[in-house]
Amino acid sequence: MDGQLMGNDGTMHSGAALSLADRIRHEMEAFTPREKRAAHVLLSHYPFAGLETVAEFAARAGISAPSVLRFVTRLGFSGFPDFQKHLREELEARLLSPLAKAGPGGAGQGASDLAAFADATVGNLRATVETIAPAEFEAVVALLSDPRRHIHFTGGRFTGALARYAESHFRIVRSHVDYIEGQPALWRDRVIEIGRRDVLVAFDIRRYQEDVIALCETAARQGATVVLLTDPWLSPIARVARHVLPAHIAAPSNWDSSAGLLLIVEALVGAVTRRLWKTAKPRMEAVERLRNEG
Repeated sequence: MDGQLMGNDGTMHSGAALSLADRIRHEMEAFTPREKRAAHVLLSHYPFAGLETVAEFAARAGISAPSVLRFVTRLGFSGFPDFQKHLREELEARLLSPLAKAGPGGAGQGASDLAAFADATVGNLRATVETIAPAEFEAVVALLSDPRRHIHFTGGRFTGALARYAESHFRIVRSHVDYIEGQPALWRDRVIEIGRRDVLVAFDIRRYQEDVIALCETAARQGATVVLLTDPWLSPIARVARHVLPAHIAAPSNWDSSAGLLLIVEALVGAVTRRLWKTAKPRMEAVERLRNEG
């Protein structure tokens, strides 16, 4: 189930480190052809492809075992066991629940708690901006600004509120925008109409929500472009997503922070509004007229 979560301990790092998958996405253009084949295989079945034996991973990628080991070394690991240890730690972090974190303890009360959370949030916002490649963000802006596209938003138990927030803004700025509930019983009759001109913007953070993942996989099979807003560990939706915008979410709490995701949403709304201003302005004016009449 999509849930709010925590850092690995009760303290806040200035933002969770980039996941290995995220690092690979950022460094992809610098890889050799064989390294790119290994990278694509790992990302398409992340992190499980990397937990196979060297021979199995090499066979999947169609390269030699020594090429796999050179790829692992290129990523900064001392060897394949070190690489797999990192992947297992990431997988454990993905699956942690709020109860898996130490109890609140005797941390400061009142203003000091507020200040600590504010510091953590500011760190997350900065880390989120540093993590997202400008070209990736601009590509998403271009998609959401294309009037030929039908934009759908979806999310999980907690992130669904962010998806609805985004949908409410974009509905004012442009046409053909809606929200799809994550439960299969509510999206099966909607997804049959989704195709190549559709964009599905999904919100999913650890612990990832199976029904939202299934919706995205179904939409991708039908040709839709999937955009994923997630955490540094990357929802399994990343396997089918054309664009991934990760936010840093760790906080000095048993719950994850959504501030980084909200930052991305509001930045997208602002950028798309500017790009569509000639058509967005009349829509916004029409909404204001109706509001005044009401």
